[in-house]
Amino acid sequence: MKTDKSYIEGIGVSPGIAIGKAFVLKRNNTELTGIELENEESISAEIEKFDSAVKSSVDEIESIKNNSIRTGETEAAEILEAQIELLQDPEIRDSVLQKISEERKSSNDALLETIHSFVELFKNMDDEYMSARSADVQDIGNRILKNLNQSIEKEDIKFETGSIVIADDIAPSDIVSMDMKQIAGFATCSGSKTSHASIIAKSKNIPAVAGCGNNLLQINHGDTIILDGIKGIIIINPNENIINEYSKLKDDYANKKVILQSLKDVAPITTDGRQVKLTANISSANDLNEMFENGGEGIGLFRTEFLFMNRNSFPTEDEQFEFYKKVALKSKNKPVIIRTIDIGGDKQLDYFGLPEEQNPFLGYRAIRICLDRKDIFITQLNAILRASIFGNFKIMFPMIANVQELRAAKKILTETKNELLANKIKLDEKIQVGIMIEIPAAAIAADILAKESDFFSIGTNDLCQYTLAVDRMNDKIKDLYDPFNPAVLRLIQNSIEQAHKHNIHVGMCGEMASDPLATLLLLGMGLDEFSMSASSIPDIKNCIINNSYANASTITKKVMEMDDSKNIIAYLKETIS
Repeated sequence: MKTDKSYIEGIGVSPGIAIGKAFVLKRNNTELTGIELENEESISAEIEKFDSAVKSSVDEIESIKNNSIRTGETEAAEILEAQIELLQDPEIRDSVLQKISEERKSSNDALLETIHSFVELFKNMDDEYMSARSADVQDIGNRILKNLNQSIEKEDIKFETGSIVIADDIAPSDIVSMDMKQIAGFATCSGSKTSHASIIAKSKNIPAVAGCGNNLLQINHGDTIILDGIKGIIIINPNENIINEYSKLKDDYANKKVILQSLKDVAPITTDGRQVKLTANISSANDLNEMFENGGEGIGLFRTEFLFMNRNSFPTEDEQFEFYKKVALKSKNKPVIIRTIDIGGDKQLDYFGLPEEQNPFLGYRAIRICLDRKDIFITQLNAILRASIFGNFKIMFPMIANVQELRAAKKILTETKNELLANKIKLDEKIQVGIMIEIPAAAIAADILAKESDFFSIGTNDLCQYTLAVDRMNDKIKDLYDPFNPAVLRLIQNSIEQAHKHNIHVGMCGEMASDPLATLLLLGMGLDEFSMSASSIPDIKNCIINNSYANASTITKKVMEMDDSKNIIAYLKETIS
């Protein structure tokens, strides 16, 4: 992170440029009391106090959600509904009650410790979407604490027109409640692109920068701020020349945005007639609205792990069925690629009791667990197959390293289908089955795997870190994580070439698919489908429809002759400048 007295770098989470005065929001942190309960009467009183605070919190969010529905903010309403479900999460309540009744802690301390453990659980996950859920847990924890301690926080803060809100983090419910006519942008110390606060800021077209770190707190109330939600930077008290420069950039961006919004119904076809598919990565039915709003053509990655998190036991087959059915019905028959459960590694389930491992990313995870614990795998497959008649589903196995694993997984799927059919249960008998290419061994042996797959989806996040032996979550070496490394590019190219030799479709669902710098390179390699966060679709589409496949092929040929990623990146920047 770069920072000096006038410049702070974060993550652009909602594009746009804002120029205005800083409005610094500060929250009072609740601390542990250390109180030890003396008798059963005080334990009962603390439990009742906690339940009452949860009820008050639910009522507050319900009120905000209903107001969002009345004003047509459906996306915000769905996010707030998810917060209500989180407030009522039985595992959180069980943990708090256990600490109160068995450890004799006050409701305040029991909740603080519970929220901290849940926040850390999510925060340490490598998956960006799952990691971002830590902010939701913290949000509901703060709200319960406020009601638990009957804190009085001024809800009707008066913002001046053009205010840029500066805060450690902002709860989705807070953003929804603010007067957006007065707010020009948001900047937060924490947060990410997939945090719900970021999603709401984006849905309201408010520029936002997150992940700025504590350096953001050097900003004083009333400072003049330039917030660049495109590059993810904050400029403090800029001079007149910089303000004029950014004023022009702001106008240019507004004009470009109008163009991008007009592309919603435009097919992603190059100037010389090559068509690709642009799809979205989702974790629940709530994410489908954004996919449609941005002109997406389906779901290239449906992560199923979220259903397994935030609970104290595995979801039943019927619970999973309803979860997948909701997505199927809401998808309007667009294709949905469902990735079977990818737990292990950074995604730990307390109730599963996964063993501690020295190298969890190289250990017992994803398809390896499914082939070992067939009961878990078959339950999920049953639910997916039952829901398949309501939509256009495809099944994708993660972390396949060799053809033996693929054959074993397909055998279990076939047996599951046959048992359902024998019991007269309807399903899509021709459902397609594909794999993620995210292990170097799979990319190298793509010719073998393509013979037994209906499609490939390249997961560049894991493919890159496994190829380069780099943990991108490790601050000391994360700069070595480089998807433009020639070795990574060769694995991607081989996967695409082998897929096409065997006449199967190949997509990409890793972060590289949403990087405009990589679009023409991947297009030139022959990638059929780009799957990404829905908000990235217009930018990638704009790049595709304004370039030819012939030009992209020339760019790819040039890149594949280069031996240094720095030169590759510099060259690609020239091609889109």
